[in-house]
Amino acid sequence: MLPTDTGRKEKLLGNLTTITKRIKSACEKASRDAADVQLLAVTKYASVEDTRLLVGTGQIKLAGESRVQDAAKKWIAGPLSDLRPLVELHFIGHLQTNKAALAVDCFNSVDCVDSMKLAIELNTHAAKAGKQLPILIQLKLTDSPSQYGVSVEDAPALLEGIRKLSNLSPEGYMAIAPVSREPETLRPLFAFVKKIFDRDFPERTNKDGRRNRLSLGMSGDFEQAVAEGATLPRLGSLLFA
Repeated sequence: MLPTDTGRKEKLLGNLTTITKRIKSACEKASRDAADVQLLAVTKYASVEDTRLLVGTGQIKLAGESRVQDAAKKWIAGPLSDLRPLVELHFIGHLQTNKAALAVDCFNSVDCVDSMKLAIELNTHAAKAGKQLPILIQLKLTDSPSQYGVSVEDAPALLEGIRKLSNLSPEGYMAIAPVSREPETLRPLFAFVKKIFDRDFPERTNKDGRRNRLSLGMSGDFEQAVAEGATLPRLGSLLFA
């Protein structure tokens, strides 16, 4: 390893340590067990070199990508293919139905299902691949046309339909909070989403024995999300700074 790589690796591990401490502190303040929170490292914008340095330490177990073809080029047939067995790879972007087959091949979990049409397509390709595909349903929390997801009102019906598909394993909800200059103002919204999650996923695990997850919180608001019950915060810019 080159000296420059060593310095960068130390910086990345320092970022990870700081984030882990902040998650633990948020949990302690909310009387939560920090072991219930898993960090998802958003590697979609990170350089291959940084991703390799951090994943290679064995301290990152979950990674997130938002472009199916780019992820496949990196993780399946590219420079990170040797590290692929070390991570549970999540798709966290907007998924078009014509990319569903590649997503099933490439990812361990699809965290952005927002329609029955997409769910059926994923189920079809998962059945062909002989696999049970974990998924999260994406909730839409804003009126922004640039954000995807199903409305909170329509989410239960979508969940009911997905639970009838034999090759999908719904584990919970994912949501992106509206941009806020004051993260504390988002806490009531995070608390509301947690209530919806508890209502629809009341058990710790789903019918397939998989852990139910609430994917909330990003680099700017993860502490507030964790304090209100998030179990899978997604961090990229803070981790790879």
